[in-house]
Amino acid sequence: MNNLGPSDARDSRDPSPGGDEATPLLSETFTAQTVTALRHLLTARVTAAGLTGDVAEDLVLAVHELVTNAVLHGGGRGRLDLFRRADLLVCEVTDHGHERGADLPVNLPATNTPGGRGLWLAHHLTGALTLTRRPDGLTATVTANLRVEPSAVTGSPEVSTDRPSHP
Repeated sequence: MNNLGPSDARDSRDPSPGGDEATPLLSETFTAQTVTALRHLLTARVTAAGLTGDVAEDLVLAVHELVTNAVLHGGGRGRLDLFRRADLLVCEVTDHGHERGADLPVNLPATNTPGGRGLWLAHHLTGALTLTRRPDGLTATVTANLRVEPSAVTGSPEVSTDRPSHP
């Protein structure tokens, strides 16, 4: 699933494009040197917001993958914005890469291909990944529902791969 949207001229400091009121929980810039500290801070804020267990761990890992991608492929730095909108935690990772028109690998690559799994993993862990190109980079958005349904915990998101499914 690649929800690569059109360029978005919205100011990245205003993470609430919709009509729902958003409550900011975290807004931090990052570089390679601050990735680990940011992950710990994100974990604390996600927990404080009421998200726990596997769903919280999956969100933090997904965001960590997006932050790492921003450092490696998006100009070496970026911004993380975490906010709450009703019962939804929304996390946006914004980078400043200049790869215009490049394909973004959201599908799982072949097993003999090194790397290229970060976006797939972020999608797989959260069930949703939206990528939005902007004139000055890319914003990757993942979400987690604070009210987790029991059946949602045991299921896994649909992910397109080039491999046949196993019974």
